[in-house]
Formats: sequence, structure tokens, C-alpha cells
Amino acid sequence: MSVEVKIGIENSPRELSLTSKDDADKVYKTVTTALASGDGVLELTDEKGSRVLVPAAKIAYVEVGSAESRRVGFGAA
Repeated sequence: MSVEVKIGIENSPRELSLTSKDDADKVYKTVTTALASGDGVLELTDEKGSRVLVPAAKIAYVEVGSAESRRVGFGAA
């Protein structure tokens, strides 16, 4: 199951959004480890294998949610 991750970055009007193949618990653990180190770097990998690196000191917020739950269109229930 994939999860959608949204990262708010200080002094940036847009958030960084990606879909990760990892489960939510693993993403939470990765984020908390990066934030605990203070001067560390948050490293996540998206569905396509691209790595995303964000300086932990610049992270304003991280939102983790299920990517499967979003349905758009006329058939959405």
C-alpha cells in the first residue's frame, strides 16, 4: 500500500508532495529520525524510485496519508 506524503518547507509557498511505496509507519519513523538529528536530512523515495532530500531544519510540517483513498470523477463514491 502506498502513502501520500506532503512536506511543508519554511519560507516556501508550495509544499512538496510525493507518493511513497513505504507504509505509513516506516515514513513516520524516517521523518522522526531526521527531525531528531536536528541538522540531518530527510530522505524519502517515491514510487518511481526518485530520491527526495530535504534539510530537516527547514521542514515546517509533514503530512502522511493514504494515497488509495482519493477518488475523483463521476464514479467517485
